[in-house]
Amino acid sequence: MPQAVSQAVSTEPDVATLNHLCRELAEAAEAVGEAAAYLSGLALGAQAPRTARRGAWRGLLRTLTDPAGLGWAPRGRGAAARAGWLVGVFTSRESLAVSLAVAGLKARIRAAAVTHPELLENPSTSRILAAIEQDRQRDAVRIFKSLLQNDGAEHAFAMLAPSFADILAWNALTDENPFNDTAGWQVATGKAMTAEPLLGLGAGFWEFFDRGPGRAEPLVPDPAWAAGLDTSGTITGYVRNIDLISTDGTLLVQQVIGPDGVLRHVVQLAGMARSFNAKSPQDMVGAFNAVGRPDSPYSRAVAKALRSFIPSGAELALVGHSQGGITAMNLAGNRDLNALYRITHVVAVGSPIDAKRPADPQTKVFSLVNEHDIVPSLEGRSAISPYTLPAGFTEYTWVDDTRAFPLCHAAERYAHNLEFEATEAAAQVDAALAAYRGRVTGNRLFSLYDR
Repeated sequence: MPQAVSQAVSTEPDVATLNHLCRELAEAAEAVGEAAAYLSGLALGAQAPRTARRGAWRGLLRTLTDPAGLGWAPRGRGAAARAGWLVGVFTSRESLAVSLAVAGLKARIRAAAVTHPELLENPSTSRILAAIEQDRQRDAVRIFKSLLQNDGAEHAFAMLAPSFADILAWNALTDENPFNDTAGWQVATGKAMTAEPLLGLGAGFWEFFDRGPGRAEPLVPDPAWAAGLDTSGTITGYVRNIDLISTDGTLLVQQVIGPDGVLRHVVQLAGMARSFNAKSPQDMVGAFNAVGRPDSPYSRAVAKALRSFIPSGAELALVGHSQGGITAMNLAGNRDLNALYRITHVVAVGSPIDAKRPADPQTKVFSLVNEHDIVPSLEGRSAISPYTLPAGFTEYTWVDDTRAFPLCHAAERYAHNLEFEATEAAAQVDAALAAYRGRVTGNRLFSLYDR
């Protein structure tokens, strides 16, 4: 049975308590971090030794390095503060701010185990969670590698999906890689991620390799193929269409005359192809870029297609799976596009979109998430996050019995879920999109390219 969440978290007592604890710890971590940054500026700034009395300066340094106080706490701007922070990372010295953030992440991981008892029932995932609880970072990595070998990546990722983002953040804050600490800190404190938490590669890195202007060309489909498109006007039908158009750079726009006689358009966007630097903008580089950036060659190509075909002032609904859902949110956040059209709804299926916002506050956003799918949590917020959803967002979650990734992430599987397991979620989204349910007067397809 799917659960609808609209600016709310679970009311189960144990989970609610753990979630409250993790939010409190995150706020405390931020406050201590800000204090450490301020003290670092006083003690390690360029003018600090000249402007402070020697005794006071030594006191500041002791405050920044005392294990019983702020721990090893140099942070902030300036060469000296950065050097001190790096020394702490490479020598595994504890910082109170980071320790508080890590404690909050551990509370969230424990809450995930309450919601998903299979995490504790499986011997390997149970050992991983025990290693995390005991701060044994190397053991956790070793057990995870063993889980990959014994159970296969498909089941390993799916089993850990409910707490995957939090585990990555915990690993980032406890390993000796200084480059991924920012991403780990952002996940722990509920901020939008600007880098991925494994290597710490930022949005600028992915943008460098994904700089195409985007291009769209009309595509005339084979009549027999076009006859297979779903025209029911349901969310299940739209997701089946997305599965049909595949991930080779094809965009589908359906023209619909609604019950009120108004012509509207449903834009259907497929997800990522399993390749790097594909000719279409739907490749792995493009997907990583789209998560951290407000636009990408994919969104630019789609915008050009819409401008060439849809008259200004029209109402649009954007439905996207995976990278398509990310792109749908980037389009909804594009002020120029919102000046041309009224984007009434975005439906993101299996997509990491929680850090993005539509330009029009009236745009309704629906996020459909299988809790064993790791993709929706790649921007740092899982489906069972303790942090509330943005205004105008509604999230429906459920558990798919395959518990195998990427199978549970596939568009075809999401369509199956919506038809058979997540029927309540499908009904709610269909009701929201009622104005778009009517006679389909045309199916327009476009081929999309990076440049």
